[in-house]
Amino acid sequence: MSRRRVLLHVGTPKSGTSYLQDRLARNRERLEADGLDYVATRSGDHFEAALDVLGTRWAGAEEQARGQWDELVATARTSRGDVLVSHEILAGAGPEVVERVRGSFPDHEVHVVLTARDLGRQIPAEWQERVKHRGRKDYASYLRTLQRNYGDKPTPFWRVQHLPRILATWGHDLPPERVHLVTVPPADAPRDLLWRRFSDVLGLADPASYAASDRTNASLGGVEVTALRLINLATKERELPRDPYVRWVREGLVKEVLAARSTSPPATVPPTARARVDAVVEEWLADLRQTCTHVVGDLEDLRPVWPDESTTPWSDPDSADPQLVAQRVAEAAAWLAEQAERPHEVPAPALPVPPRMTRLARRWLG
Repeated sequence: MSRRRVLLHVGTPKSGTSYLQDRLARNRERLEADGLDYVATRSGDHFEAALDVLGTRWAGAEEQARGQWDELVATARTSRGDVLVSHEILAGAGPEVVERVRGSFPDHEVHVVLTARDLGRQIPAEWQERVKHRGRKDYASYLRTLQRNYGDKPTPFWRVQHLPRILATWGHDLPPERVHLVTVPPADAPRDLLWRRFSDVLGLADPASYAASDRTNASLGGVEVTALRLINLATKERELPRDPYVRWVREGLVKEVLAARSTSPPATVPPTARARVDAVVEEWLADLRQTCTHVVGDLEDLRPVWPDESTTPWSDPDSADPQLVAQRVAEAAAWLAEQAERPHEVPAPALPVPPRMTRLARRWLG
């Protein structure tokens, strides 16, 4: 009789993980009927458990996450079938955390699953995501940091995106057939192709029959990311607490205003940096061809496809049109005012414009 499996889906961030996790959550009962337990938690996902086992500071959320890894493990051990744990922040784990996570399931056959997308899309996507989480660094500064810190002391980006390193850490001493790399299809591929590839690792017989997810991450153009950075600078100076920022900015105006009105070109890797990115990818592909025995998809999916500069000139998000940026900030302010007028909402406190914001606005407006 074969041992039950525990499938540890450990990332990477921005590789369709939110979409996959939403579809898994929508189909918990169906998965259980098919012999797979996507472990239920108090929050519905595995973020708190992952944060707890990593022991990472996360804007105060680490306190409420305390003990959640042990809770998840205790629940998983009551399952009669295979178990699935999924969160992308686990990609950055070091050897000690990996040993604890894998050691939490002594009666299971451990499998590691990594979803991966090409660096050409990952680099600007991670920058945008950081700005959504109160980041204030402009794109040029972000790119310089990535270039400087690729080696022995990697930045947070490389800790969760360096595919060979992640697979070597999580797959240490595991049989190669238990380490699974799922590549994210090209941008023009069918939306459910990633789900079908992921389902192949899970062993689902009829993935198309599972309820679909309509979740999409709010995508912003360069103008909108710059507007959000200005808002982040202002809320930082005002020392706005995390909870109202999440409610009013990240979950509110980002989705309802900036993403909904986003018409500007998105950030992409600048042409001057593409050769360096290609070199990193070639290095990774050579390593992965040697070490990966179960690739679902195609390793060539990890090779960036650069836009044709003759038809799609590069657009620098740091040089976004100041008038358009100001328009987006004004639309954001109008949306917040509308929310304050709704009787079922608790109005956010009025925020006077701090001096730094005034200087920034003058610079952008000339």
